[in-house]
Amino acid sequence: MNPRGYPRGELQGAGTPAGDPTTEQLAGAESSIDGAAQGMSARSAMRVEFSIIGLGMLALALIFQPFSLALFGVGCALVVVAGLVNNLLPLCEPGVTVRSLVRGGLIIAGVFVAMLIVALASAYLYGLFFVGR
Repeated sequence: MNPRGYPRGELQGAGTPAGDPTTEQLAGAESSIDGAAQGMSARSAMRVEFSIIGLGMLALALIFQPFSLALFGVGCALVVVAGLVNNLLPLCEPGVTVRSLVRGGLIIAGVFVAMLIVALASAYLYGLFFVGR
């Protein structure tokens, strides 16, 4: 390769006007500018995966501890959160961007809220129908 990065013996533009960057060069420039576009490293993906699993283990430990009823309640809430967050485990792979991980979390939260609204509305209507008789 010559000092400009082009292979020896080939024309500088290789089908593009002289001096214009090729598509590969532009893609390389974008990934070097935006480090998040490259995705998570293997180490960061493993950290996210272990923190999700650790959240579930903490929730179970809080449920089965014999000391405080308040900690039991926190554990019950954490079991629900850990169950929802557990759906993000397939996204804990090297190369997956943090943005897609957050997007997956937002989708899971949106589905949870929608199901919560449907459940509360059906319980309310059930009460109106059977209590009103």
